[in-house]
This record gives sequence, C-alpha cells and structure tokens, in this order.
Amino acid sequence: MENHDWERFGEEIRKTVQDAIDAQDFNKLNQTVTDTINHAVDGIANTIKGAGNGKYTQPHPYYEQVQPPLKKVQPPLRKVQPPLNMAVQGKLPALYRSVTSVVCGGTVMTALGSVCGGIFAVLLILTLFGTALGGEWGFAHILVLSTFLVLSAGSFVVSRWGSVLRGRAKRFRAYIRILGGREYCNIRELAEGTNKNIKYVLRDLEQMLHKGWFLQGHLDEQRTCLIVSHNMYRQYLAIEDERKRSADEQRLSELQRQKNKEEEEERLSPEVRKIIREGDGYIRRIHACNDAIPGAEISAKISRMETVIDRIFDRVEQEPDSVDEIRRLMEYYLPTTIKLLEAYQELDSQPVDGENIRSSKEEIEKTLDTLSTAFEKLLDSLFQDTAWDVSSDISVLRTMLAQDGLTEDGLKK
Repeated sequence: MENHDWERFGEEIRKTVQDAIDAQDFNKLNQTVTDTINHAVDGIANTIKGAGNGKYTQPHPYYEQVQPPLKKVQPPLRKVQPPLNMAVQGKLPALYRSVTSVVCGGTVMTALGSVCGGIFAVLLILTLFGTALGGEWGFAHILVLSTFLVLSAGSFVVSRWGSVLRGRAKRFRAYIRILGGREYCNIRELAEGTNKNIKYVLRDLEQMLHKGWFLQGHLDEQRTCLIVSHNMYRQYLAIEDERKRSADEQRLSELQRQKNKEEEEERLSPEVRKIIREGDGYIRRIHACNDAIPGAEISAKISRMETVIDRIFDRVEQEPDSVDEIRRLMEYYLPTTIKLLEAYQELDSQPVDGENIRSSKEEIEKTLDTLSTAFEKLLDSLFQDTAWDVSSDISVLRTMLAQDGLTEDGLKK
C-alpha cells in the first residue's frame, strides 16, 4: 500500500472523530472507525497477494469488491537459542557437565577389570600349583608368576577405580538434585542429603571442581558453601568485600575512639584516670555476669544498670570536678553490685530450684532494682550544674525578650 493511502485512512479516521465530537453523537463512531481500519487491512492483503503472484495488483479505490478473508500467515520457524542457563547437553543446566560418559566409562572399567582380574588370578593360581608340583622354580616360572600377579592386581585396581568413578558421578547427580535449581548451597546440607560427613563431601566437591564437572563452580572463602554460577560468585565477592570493608571501618573507628579516649585521659589527673579505669573494670564484670545469667527479665535489668554506670563514668570523664561525687559509688555500691550479681549467678546455676533459692533470687532482684534507681539518681545529679546553667540562660533570654517587647505577640513567657 502506498504512503498516500495511509495518509487518506488517517485523514478519514481524524475526520470521523472530529465529526462525532462536533455533533456530540458517538453512536456510530466505533463502527465507522472499525470499517475504515478493516478496509486498510484488506488493502494490505491484496497488496501481499499481488506481490506473491509476481505482479502488483492495485486494489479498487473504494474497496467495493468483496475481499476473501485474510488468511493467517504462518511466520517462518526461527531457530530458538537455548537460554544461557539451560542445557547444552540433555536436560542438564549449562552450570553442570554431563557425566553420562563417566558413568559408562566407569561401568566398562568395573566389568572389564573384574573379568580380567579374575582370569589372571585363576592363571596365577594354576601356574603356582603347576610350578609347585613340578618343583621347577626357574627364572621363567618366576617371571610368569610375577606377570600374572601384576596383571591380576592391575585389573582389580582398574575395576575399583571404575567403581569409584560411578559412585562419584552418582553423588554429583545427587548434589544437583539437592541444589534444585539454586545457584548456591551449604555444604552441610549436601552432606545431610547424601548421608556423608562434611569433610568427605568437601573433598568430593574439590575433586569435581578440579575435573570441571561444575562448569562455573566455586567454594566460598570459608569453604562452607558451594556456588555454582559465576554471577552468584561475583555477588558473593561483592558482599564479602563490603563486609570486610565494614569490619575494617569498624575496627579503625574503634581504634580511633580508643585513641581519642587515651588523649582525653591524658588531660585528666592521675586520680581521675585511676577511677575511670576501675570503673571500666566494674562495667566489664557486670557485663560478664549478664552474659552468664540467662533470663530475659533479669538480663534487661542488668543491661539497664550497666548503661547507667557507663554514662556516669562518661560524665566524670567530661567533668573531672565531679569525681568527688562518685567516691561512694566506687567504694561501696559497685563492689556490692558485683557481689550480688555473682551470688545470683551461682544460685541460678544450681540444678534444683528450691524455695530458698527462689526467695534469695527474688530478694537479689529487688536489691538490684534499688541500686539501679540509686545509680539513675546519681547520674541525674551529675547534670545538676548543666541544668542550672540552662535554666539561667533561659531566664536571661526571657528577660531580654521582655525588655525588647517581643514576648507578647511572637513568643510566650
């Protein structure tokens, strides 16, 4: 169909739509547009038909002839390329090598080795008896016996190796079934699925990777996971690099924090440094007791206490003049807290839970609650000067705003 025909059809459709809009009558719009499009399709069919006969057949300008129904043209078959992850051989994914030849070779080696080994063994025995009965142990007899012995042993070795290959191919297919279309799998899962230990499976996989049975296979850095595609292995390397980078950053951050803390301690007096070091020691002991004592409720109480005590010593480090206010904490409360926690840990570790043990534990818990309240009040008191300073600043600000006449409209007193 020529370009002016397409232009005419387009103009007809445009005009039809515009007429419908102008007349506000859309009843026949769909039918009219459909007829116009059908005429266009019929024209295309005639053009194709004329081209097929070697001649160009000009369709009737107004398409009054009845056109035969448009036949569905079957497109030529195209060669479909298999997806990258699908089989090159059989139905195995391209991630795996076909081991059919290995199985066949192993079967032949097992059968041939067994047969030949049996034959050579029988010949060895017959020759041995014949030599023994004849009493002739010359060089020729010994050479023949040695030859049969070597051939028999070699045949049985071949048979055994064929059996090993068949077993390995069987396990390889079992690993693929366990993977089930996944691109990675924990080696422990493979071991459990094949009733083998992890070390055996790991050696097995290393042999298969070396032989190229896993076409894109890799083991992770910890040798705990099998990865069977390059794409997944690249993702693993990216994640591992990010993890290492994050660990390095965290380690550097910790080193920097420790360095800053040491620099901060340098400006402190020896007495204050000693108290802070002792405080850190108490915090570590409290944390160790918390790790040793099970139970979510008691663990939450100890964690809260540990946090408050840590904040107290942070405050002393920021305000060395407040060291006098925590002497009683250092001399009595913290040692008592450690004793109570160690006693609770011992009671909780007993194999029985008698009435005396329960009541003792409940009493210790109540005491720990009391100590936590005391520590919180102490922490609050360490910020008393800051609170006074803030209150004074607010009072001065309000006074200045009132003097400037700015408290009535914009700000509240």
